[in-house]
Amino acid sequence: MAGNVWVVAEQWKGSVSDATYEALALGRDLAEGLGARLEAVLLGQGVRALADSLGRADAVLYVDHPALAEGTGEQTSRALAALAAERSPALILVPTTNVSWDLLGLLPARLGVPLVNFCRQATASGGAVEFSSLLYGGKMAATLTAGDGTVVVAVLPGVRPAEAGKGGPPPQVEEVAVAFEAGDGVRWLEYEEPEAGDVDITQQEFLVAVGRGISNEANVEVAEELAAALGGAVCGSRPVIDQGWLPLVRQVGKSGVTVKPRLYVAAGISGAPEHVEGMKDAELIVAVNTDPGAPIFSVAHYGIVEDATDVLEALAEAVSKRKG
Repeated sequence: MAGNVWVVAEQWKGSVSDATYEALALGRDLAEGLGARLEAVLLGQGVRALADSLGRADAVLYVDHPALAEGTGEQTSRALAALAAERSPALILVPTTNVSWDLLGLLPARLGVPLVNFCRQATASGGAVEFSSLLYGGKMAATLTAGDGTVVVAVLPGVRPAEAGKGGPPPQVEEVAVAFEAGDGVRWLEYEEPEAGDVDITQQEFLVAVGRGISNEANVEVAEELAAALGGAVCGSRPVIDQGWLPLVRQVGKSGVTVKPRLYVAAGISGAPEHVEGMKDAELIVAVNTDPGAPIFSVAHYGIVEDATDVLEALAEAVSKRKG
């Protein structure tokens, strides 16, 4: 493949996302395998200072434009497509997050190039790149090889440790003026903050996750007791969120957030691929389910075949006693 490797830097409210650093770590490996240059592409308005944190890249292409202030996929895809048409990168790595879904749909269409979706691994050798993807909610694994021309790659969270994409001296920054026409498609209206006082589960070291198997909303309180004893927080699978037992900001999985705590207790969660995708990289996973054949046990380090509520109560009591 001819051309450089790009990583689209996702930024919000003055910070670069960890998913960007994970993609940079993967991009570094691919660039070295291809003998190419790794470039981070930073788009926004008045965010040039963020480029200094992208030192794993050989250079940063910075596009400053009022239409990119809020980073909607409509405007970002127009700017990226214009820049890619000028410079013909080999790969454009885009972190797969809730922010980037619309960008990932629009950018390949505007460029008329392939999209490798849900990429969990990629290797470069002899000028060729091989991708490994999870499709259909994790039910199918696919291996793909890139042909000639630009390829857009949707990089799943967890492909590399975020720390591996950090560090290095401040990179060379090239401010690029891109001629693109701001469209009248999706426009930013407002950002709705999570409920006051709620926690960011992506920053918790200890998480107690609940699913349908806890039977009813009243049993969420039992999970909260264990989380309090551990000094962590409660989260849940999509069915629990859909029923209103927990707020949306507590949802783990493909349609929620990805978490990597030191301890993840999965109580009454069957282990659907959509949920597993969001928690499989936890350091220690303890699963509790009455069904010994539940898929969650295939990713758990420890499994308990028992009623989830009974186990949560026992664990809360044991942890409190040990701390006391």
